[in-house]
Amino acid sequence: MTLASTKGDRHGADGAPVAVSLRKVGVTYSPIGRPVLEDISFDVREGEFLSIVGPSGCGKTTLLRMLAGLLRPTTGDALFNGAPIIGPSRERAIVFQDYTNALLPWRTVSGNVALALEKTVPVKAERDAKVAALVAKMGLAHAADRFPTQLSGGMQQRVQIARCLSQEPRIMLMDEPFGALDAMTRQTLQDELLALAAERRTTTVFITHDLEEAIYLGDRVTVLSANPGRIAEVIEVDLPRPRNQLTTREDPRFLAHRHHLFGLLQGH
Repeated sequence: MTLASTKGDRHGADGAPVAVSLRKVGVTYSPIGRPVLEDISFDVREGEFLSIVGPSGCGKTTLLRMLAGLLRPTTGDALFNGAPIIGPSRERAIVFQDYTNALLPWRTVSGNVALALEKTVPVKAERDAKVAALVAKMGLAHAADRFPTQLSGGMQQRVQIARCLSQEPRIMLMDEPFGALDAMTRQTLQDELLALAAERRTTTVFITHDLEEAIYLGDRVTVLSANPGRIAEVIEVDLPRPRNQLTTREDPRFLAHRHHLFGLLQGH
């Protein structure tokens, strides 16, 4: 792991620019409660795709909520662009697993995507053009006037991703966004997400229970242990990009990473 300074230096020990820094972070939900997270320290490099895995109850979602500014650490420091994270920001967009409740059912696809733009882009023609471009980018142009209940799960998740991208965030925080989707839809969205992240150079923190998904998507994989959540290991994923659903998953290095991760989580 590389550790950045808490004094505003936004570069890690390897010289790479850092988007997010956590320093000895702990989270406890009540004064006498057991810590959910303890002594969490790591950096997320700018433009990096960081996957996070760990057993149920290890604090993965708590960690993501803290990065989003939805809760404050009990101890330690959480920094974004060198400044403390003290609340939500348009620069940090979060994509939830439960896409059915994340979308507004009374708004169409275009209406949901436009939500984040209604205050920042007051000119309707300009806003409509941005929405249309994002909807088309996500392969939803044919469904722009449909409501969420008229969409498949994969299409609903595309809408949620498009809505987050409309904010033009510096970082995307994703909480098992593909967990409820079928295998083929999941793989399609994995590749679309990687293409979007590369095109926009968006820093991405991605939580998943799926070890293969974590390796396939990530530049690195952070493994959390449980009770309380701590960093067990950080693994550099030495696989070339662009990734391919067949050849990448058949690469001996991919299989070695999977075996290693499985062993780590089995031990916790």
